[in-house]
Amino acid sequence: MKRVEPEVFLAARPQADYDVIASYLREVGGESWLERLDRDQLDNDAQNLAEFAGKMCYRSWEPGLNPNVRRVRDDQARYLENILRSGHGSVLEHVSFTFVLHNVSRVLSHELVRHRPGTAVSQESLRFVRLDELPFWFPDWAREDPELMKRATALLTEMEEFQAWMAGHFRLDDDGVKMHEKKHKTSFMRRFAPDGVATGLVWTANVRALRHTIEARTDPGAEEEIRLVFGKIGEIMRAEAPALFGDYQVTDGAWVPGWRKVLRARGLTAASGSRRTSGRAAS
Repeated sequence: MKRVEPEVFLAARPQADYDVIASYLREVGGESWLERLDRDQLDNDAQNLAEFAGKMCYRSWEPGLNPNVRRVRDDQARYLENILRSGHGSVLEHVSFTFVLHNVSRVLSHELVRHRPGTAVSQESLRFVRLDELPFWFPDWAREDPELMKRATALLTEMEEFQAWMAGHFRLDDDGVKMHEKKHKTSFMRRFAPDGVATGLVWTANVRALRHTIEARTDPGAEEEIRLVFGKIGEIMRAEAPALFGDYQVTDGAWVPGWRKVLRARGLTAASGSRRTSGRAAS
């Protein structure tokens, strides 16, 4: 039995094609927006894409392109804050990040797949990947309990030995054993592995889904491993896109956003709030 710690790796981030964007802006007369990005040396593609999508909605690249828009926000941080405040969340869906979640349990993955909109998941398949050990994460409070650790270690070691026994019993490493047979027996063997066994997955989510999931899965009522992992994801995202994740306040591991999709304070949904602020929400 191998003790492990859940880890998060950022595998991919958005990349904008500014040549294509420039071609479009020349068509609509919005070149000044891209010139401002160059001048201010804003090299954060995630934030630039979110702003680009928002400016598209109102043709608010500069005053006058849309006769209804006389003023535009030139400061990106203030612009994106207004996007979050007004609940204009659809523009955030154009910006996605991909993470490798390493040494996380199937307890976590069973929770994670409940968040389907705006995400994609590819998980290590224990139908094909044969277990030769049972990597396992223990929270701090469990490690501080000697009797618990003694019994847990003994149980996991016995289950690990049974995995090895089955592999030998089924002669899976003999020459000539077809993959179909290995897959069939490996699928059976995984039934004797606990939900807590560490595994890996690739998880992609857009910014709108990330904001919701970070809040929901760091809540004090969330499962403790997923709280740990999404705390790490929150730290990564705050460093990657501070204008999109800088409104969070973190208290005892809980990430609470300054701006939510539902405007509870006024009893308004984002849709109704957007209607009231439609002249200024994304300009």
